[in-house]
Amino acid sequence: MIKVGIVGGTGYTGVELLRLLSGHPEVKLAVITSRSEAGLPVADLFPNLRGHVDLVFSEPDVDVLAGCDVVFFATPHGVAMNMAAQLVKQSTRVIDLGADFRIRDAKLWEQWYGMAHTEPEMLSQAVYGLPEVNRTAIKSAQLIACPGCYPTAVQLGFLPLIEKGLIDTHHLIADAKSGVSGAGRKASVGALLGEVSESMKAYAVAGHRHLPEIVQGLSTVAGKDVGLTFVPHLTPMIRGIHATLYGKLKGSGSELQALYEERYADEPFVDVMPAGSHPETRSVKGVNTCRISIHIPQGGDTVVILSVIDNLVKGASGQAVQNMNLMFGFAETAGLDSIALMP
Repeated sequence: MIKVGIVGGTGYTGVELLRLLSGHPEVKLAVITSRSEAGLPVADLFPNLRGHVDLVFSEPDVDVLAGCDVVFFATPHGVAMNMAAQLVKQSTRVIDLGADFRIRDAKLWEQWYGMAHTEPEMLSQAVYGLPEVNRTAIKSAQLIACPGCYPTAVQLGFLPLIEKGLIDTHHLIADAKSGVSGAGRKASVGALLGEVSESMKAYAVAGHRHLPEIVQGLSTVAGKDVGLTFVPHLTPMIRGIHATLYGKLKGSGSELQALYEERYADEPFVDVMPAGSHPETRSVKGVNTCRISIHIPQGGDTVVILSVIDNLVKGASGQAVQNMNLMFGFAETAGLDSIALMP
């Protein structure tokens, strides 16, 4: 049994962590922090946790958090980097669900996130927490940079093709749609029901903050720089990401179904669907699963990969728990073996 702390427990990723960890057989929830809600019982803010979580929100205190075996940061960018170093020095392992340690180049991070990085020396220590790529390194990591939601769906979709050199990596396209919960739990006109319902739009076409993260991950696998056009969209749903990925094949592509099935055969949270399938976001609602299908329209040289995840689970909190399981030698599926909600 390990003691777990969460910094920033009032957002959607925070409540997802609480939901998943409260039922984890190896976890004791010890600390949950929020500056704005300090003193408030967690179950008063999140009634779905009544009878499951009896903690009260408290002010963040590094000394208190250091008494935990692992601390999750479910915070906006710029928060975790100001506390992570102190915790790591006291042998507390850190899993950051934010973006502070995802990009290895501090200057590039500052360019995309618009602030100075206060702990650039820690970027080389951070392990990028995509288990399907970095499982071995995750097990011994002290600091995990949990991938973003779009980067998870896109990288898992392209990964087998890039590993085998079967796709032109200069002209990759990711057309991705996200539910409104991806914008976080904050008051915003753009997230109001009257603004997003019965409508759909692209945004950040000129450049989204997840672009350099995706390019970094794919380039690492390819062993060279890749070219990616990434266009995110906001869709009128609460949860889910649907990524439609395009690339030009090198060769016939006749064995792609077998390639994907073999690559992910031992991955507990990647489901390669039967040939011709069209995965739906509702099929992964509330679970830590990425469902993938592969298509070659009209038998041409363009491959289309469909990749769906729940942005709050495999795209955030569930993946963070998966990382924790690996770090502490638990069964990788511990606390994550639920079934998706339908309808």
